[in-house]
Amino acid sequence: MPTPAPLCLRNGRVIDPSRDFDQVTDLWLADGKVAGTGPRPAGLLGDEQTLDCTGLIVSPGIIDMHVHLREPGREEDETIATGTAAAVAGGVTSVACMPNTEPALDTRMSVEFVIHQAQRAGFCNVFPIGAVTKERAGKELAELGGLVEGGAVAFTDDGAPVYSAEIMRRALEYCKMFDKAVLVHAEILELTQGGVMNEGLVSVQLGLRGMPGVAEDIMIYRDIVLAELTGGKVHILHVSTAGGVDLIRQGRKKAEQLKAAGKPSFWISGEACPHHFILTDESLRTFDSNYKMSPPLRTEADRQAILEGLKDDSLTVLATDHAPHAPEKKERELDQAPNGILGLETFLPLCVTHLIEPGHLSWPQMLAKMTCNPAAVLGIERGTLQPGRPADVTVIDPKVRWTFDKRESKSKSLNTPFHGTELTGRAVATIVGGAVKMSRLG
Repeated sequence: MPTPAPLCLRNGRVIDPSRDFDQVTDLWLADGKVAGTGPRPAGLLGDEQTLDCTGLIVSPGIIDMHVHLREPGREEDETIATGTAAAVAGGVTSVACMPNTEPALDTRMSVEFVIHQAQRAGFCNVFPIGAVTKERAGKELAELGGLVEGGAVAFTDDGAPVYSAEIMRRALEYCKMFDKAVLVHAEILELTQGGVMNEGLVSVQLGLRGMPGVAEDIMIYRDIVLAELTGGKVHILHVSTAGGVDLIRQGRKKAEQLKAAGKPSFWISGEACPHHFILTDESLRTFDSNYKMSPPLRTEADRQAILEGLKDDSLTVLATDHAPHAPEKKERELDQAPNGILGLETFLPLCVTHLIEPGHLSWPQMLAKMTCNPAAVLGIERGTLQPGRPADVTVIDPKVRWTFDKRESKSKSLNTPFHGTELTGRAVATIVGGAVKMSRLG
């Protein structure tokens, strides 16, 4: 079989936060790997193919480390094929998928099934995240070693917390042996049972049962303390409260101080999702279930705190919590509708519109939170344009203005509050393993 011709991405602004690299130059890809930047690297065979990237940003492939692909078990909402097609359409080259499927991803066979289905689909890289406990029931640890052997890159019971502090401690100790992170869905269930939205003035005025922010904060505090106790690696998913941001800020500072003093340290990181730094609980006045999610949309003060956490690097990761639901499920009464919204195809443009345009983050800062930082949490060799690494690349038009139409989505579901929203910035090419999977270039 003939070797594919080298691919040159010509004259783009190449930003690689993993190496603090930011300059207008050429990027070369060959044999599924990054070959180098600048003039044509020596040793490349054959005439190159060229993509003109003048005026565009060339980034390491975007990683979304918080995605629900639903398969197996809930294929009416999404499949691995449709979810990864949506990812590629949005410029995402790698997704990490959550284990709250039916059955849960709690065995080696189940994570191998996901990897196989992703390879069959042929769109983007899929890294399964294994369940911490069997059936995500919170009672007994899953076979973590077998899951790692099958391809699991991290562990979580997302959709629910690991409720037992003892089980969480043991999970951290076992995962430390494999150098894997535990991803935390932070929620005290007694405080949120029956809740529909954030507990506050708006929930009182609407007569809806609320979910207090402290239900998240308490669990975040517990798991930071357990990370310190075990020397484990904890990542807080979908942070939504000002209190949570501050706890992570303090935890990261303490971990850095211990490390600087040469003492045993631990890992704590956190992520923000676009809906939590764009929207507030005021949106629920519409009674539109597309604004219903877990954790819920909070107050303006919480939204501002998340922005501050992104700016001061307390929150090091951006992710979507892409959570598709079939229309017949999401169109029920607000208290009966499931939580969650789509995210993959609006991820990049929402971040450009609400983080880059207002000046909260620079391009290198934002892209770090979408590339090398999530790769570091997951321990995967992605999120970089270092020569010799997999040729996963996202090409971005930073200035284009366009309107998102959910009817054009590649996802199987339509549950988004951003339909009809005018956005700035868009992926115009998605390259996975050196192969162009999506291109809007002429």
